[in-house]
Amino acid sequence: MFSKVLIANRGEIALRIVRTCRRLGIGAVVAYSEADRDTRAVHLADEAICVGPPESRRSYLSAPSLLSAALVTGCEAIHPGYGFLSEDDTFAEMTRAHGLAFIGPPPEVLERFASKAGTRTLLGRHGLPTIPGSGMLRDDAQALAEAERIGYPVLIKPSAGGGGKGMRMVRSPRELQQAITVCRSEALAAFGDDSLYLEQWLEENRHVEVQVIVDRYGNGVHVGERDCSVQRRHQKIVEEAPSPALDVGQREALAESAIRAVVAAGYENLGTLEFLLDREGNYYFIEINCRIQVEHPVTEMLAGLDLVAEQIRIAYGEPLGYGQQDVVMRGHAIEFRINAEDTEQDFQPQAGVVETYLPPGGPGVRMDSHLYSGYEVPPYYDSLLGKLVVWGPDRAAAIARARVALDELVVDGIVTNIPLHRALLSHSTFLDGEFTTNLLDRVGSGAFLAAARAA
Repeated sequence: MFSKVLIANRGEIALRIVRTCRRLGIGAVVAYSEADRDTRAVHLADEAICVGPPESRRSYLSAPSLLSAALVTGCEAIHPGYGFLSEDDTFAEMTRAHGLAFIGPPPEVLERFASKAGTRTLLGRHGLPTIPGSGMLRDDAQALAEAERIGYPVLIKPSAGGGGKGMRMVRSPRELQQAITVCRSEALAAFGDDSLYLEQWLEENRHVEVQVIVDRYGNGVHVGERDCSVQRRHQKIVEEAPSPALDVGQREALAESAIRAVVAAGYENLGTLEFLLDREGNYYFIEINCRIQVEHPVTEMLAGLDLVAEQIRIAYGEPLGYGQQDVVMRGHAIEFRINAEDTEQDFQPQAGVVETYLPPGGPGVRMDSHLYSGYEVPPYYDSLLGKLVVWGPDRAAAIARARVALDELVVDGIVTNIPLHRALLSHSTFLDGEFTTNLLDRVGSGAFLAAARAA
């Protein structure tokens, strides 16, 4: 096994990887920016090394800085976490060229799956139904022609990344022309690539994803699905498993088709295939995330697996060592993303000092966070403060635990979205499992909060 790994990320995922490395007896070296000097990951790491100033492009997105840090500290591998350079095939190739292992898909696999539009075509050839869409958009004229062919409304999507950046749903040619420029700018700033494509927009859709694990020898399993339909501005805020939208037959068909397709397409390491479900329960593949997901603890709670450890094992060259029949999912889990943002001001990001942080506890409760009392939330990065994950033998029990855990969770000194999560747990649409991706847009976060205050 690797003796020392550089963790090229920050926040809760850096801390998450540190803990797995320490459990496996692997030396954990955290690469940090000047703004993250006092984070818990830095405090708990075996070693820590500064890789640059707060700006991401000069620290967490600087391949030379990260590679130098790995070599100087004697690391054998780099774990990129999620975001930043986690799906960058050039960085993965540079890592390998310097004699280091990249903990994730190898560079040739990342390159094969780098284009979302191309991946949709590739996995479509291996049996996955895909949503109607376009290829890469060269200019506005082509975008208008493709949108007319697909039929409005359409979703503009960046080919190089996700997380809601560079995405817009438009209902007319005029909206499309206005949004294309904005989306290109957002995609370029977030991913260094302004390439876009179009997808048909499904009204009242569900967003469901399948977790897969594949070793370099072609052995693969799926680890069930997650429902990520509670979103704001195309960004997930609540994830749960199993999905309330699927019955046993649908669940098995979706997961089995996903793992069959990625193995046939030559995928390797962990990945997540994302799908949209329409009102009739038909599913359509939209993209693959070639990395660990923010919501991976949901699956860990059900399967009893450490998915970060699986990433490390496979990157080292170990065979999977178990089959589909050995993956047993138990109970129900829900994850709530705790963000530093003002839900009553259009989810405006917040920064400042966390005066008091008190995480919840008890059976079936997990809090993944880098917070501590006195921690200063910097303004340079995304708003994620942590993830509250609850487990129960069934969905009702998980929701009951979530209510108690959210009431126990204290993050004082900075505005967060905790009130929105509490309000969500009192809303009948969520409790009935009937929500779709437009729930918050349709009802409005303010309406959720007002209803909860009135109750």
